[in-house]
Amino acid sequence: MIAPERFQKIRQLLDKRQTDLTLVMDNVNKPHNLAAIIRSCDAVGIHKVHAISRRSTIRTRQHTAAGASRWVKVGLSESITPVGQQIREAGMQILVATYRPDAVDFRSIDYTRPTAIVMGEELKGPSEEALGLADHFIFIPMCGMVESLNVSVAAALILFEAQRQRQAAGMYDVRHFSDGEFERLLFEYAYPRLSAVLREQGKPYPKLDENGSFNAGEVTA
Repeated sequence: MIAPERFQKIRQLLDKRQTDLTLVMDNVNKPHNLAAIIRSCDAVGIHKVHAISRRSTIRTRQHTAAGASRWVKVGLSESITPVGQQIREAGMQILVATYRPDAVDFRSIDYTRPTAIVMGEELKGPSEEALGLADHFIFIPMCGMVESLNVSVAAALILFEAQRQRQAAGMYDVRHFSDGEFERLLFEYAYPRLSAVLREQGKPYPKLDENGSFNAGEVTA
């Protein structure tokens, strides 16, 4: 059985997950950048991110980085178009991080709205397909000689501004999951191996008590 302290930490994690905030990595391909972005997403309470790549070499790196995270769901796709459609149907505004004349300071955006943030490839920036999805273009003002920040650093700055606004609005004090989804995820995060076996066998998860324990007699895995 899981330790009660760890179970409560997982419960608190799910209580604060922001299901209407996501990040799209548009051909971000360096493993350390992918891993750093996913860690930042976890830190601000994002439940799911998207990794897009048209090249198999990048997809392999993205898959490796995604597998390193238990706490953030990573959707892998070869095209940003269906992902953008899915995000749009969810009612999210789409922000593409890039510097251009019509881009606005990233801090001027209202992140309490359902929001998807798109970060582009390290050298080339966001793809034409990503640019076509944007409701707003955002940039990070800088006063030095460098023209841009590392993509994982830029993503962290934007994400923590979103967190700041959402915390001020009390959005981390309200659970975003339905009761059924919350209980399902709670069991899967607390007992990942057992939940995988039960899913494969088509069996329901046992009910957890307040300490994360369950009646072993309910499980015949």
